[in-house]
Amino acid sequence: MNWNKGTLFETSGSYWKSCTLHTGVKLDIFTIIGAGNKSSAKIAEKIKGDLRGVSALLNALTAMELLKKNKGGFSNTEFSKQFLSKDSPDYTGFIIMHHHHLVASWAEMSESVLSGNPNRSSMSDTDKEIERESFLMGMFNIASGNAPIYSEIIDLSDRTHLLDLGGGPGTYAIHFCLKNPGLKATVFDYHTTRKFAEKTIACFDLSGRIRFKEGSYLDENSDLGQEYDAVWLSQILHGEGPEDAEAIVAKAVKALKPGGKILIHDFILDNTMDGPLFPALFALNMLIGTDKGQAYSEAQLRKMLERCGISNIHRLDISSPNDAGIMSGVKP
Repeated sequence: MNWNKGTLFETSGSYWKSCTLHTGVKLDIFTIIGAGNKSSAKIAEKIKGDLRGVSALLNALTAMELLKKNKGGFSNTEFSKQFLSKDSPDYTGFIIMHHHHLVASWAEMSESVLSGNPNRSSMSDTDKEIERESFLMGMFNIASGNAPIYSEIIDLSDRTHLLDLGGGPGTYAIHFCLKNPGLKATVFDYHTTRKFAEKTIACFDLSGRIRFKEGSYLDENSDLGQEYDAVWLSQILHGEGPEDAEAIVAKAVKALKPGGKILIHDFILDNTMDGPLFPALFALNMLIGTDKGQAYSEAQLRKMLERCGISNIHRLDISSPNDAGIMSGVKP
């Protein structure tokens, strides 16, 4: 970035736009407007909001070019109708709400920088369920864009059983199975994830080929089995410190048959640890939200794989949002 006073001020105040977007999604403004044209008074009545406050929000969303203002009121842009209305199959509001739930901890980042500890506070069971849904379905939002692309790049045509370790709603398992008719998959994740995963898998008519297995990949007593010839670890290692991250890799390798393929998908830092930008910022997100989590460099991931006995280690040549990368290797 070419820094000047303008970019400095824009960066410092960029949360104004973020919070405006978050509020629009949280209050379901875009779904309420839908394909129609509604006055600020009608929208205020619908959400039981103050007319002055709702009008200010609608005008700001219009200035951000997420709404259009007409004589009779406000309407969605084509973009907002597609991605911000719950009536659209491309709705991405879950990941936006996940970002919203992180705002408080980012605002208090200095506490974590000084203490080395996370600062995210505990919440009620209801709030945990809401945040869990936002996180899981937000991951589905992101993975739904990446998974069809990855399934074209990653050749699993000679594989029969994939383990999607920490697979959340099973998005990657779904798209790998759609691409490879001879492939079945097991999604392994916490029991709290089961209902989201099974619902998502059923939507793709893959319940007969993708099963869900409950457990924690950090629990020594969790038995993954050893029937897999491919294992996919997507965005799970960064939640743990180096020791536990390597233990997860070792557990995944143990679950593989000889000749099995391991694939690690994560936000990968340069070996100098100071870039690219998103993985470097994501390392801060792990600082404020986890006990020991961090972003890992390509060299660090390579060493983990080597110590777990993996050979033919290489990084796939892919272009991915937010500088996510994929490391691949084979169990001898």
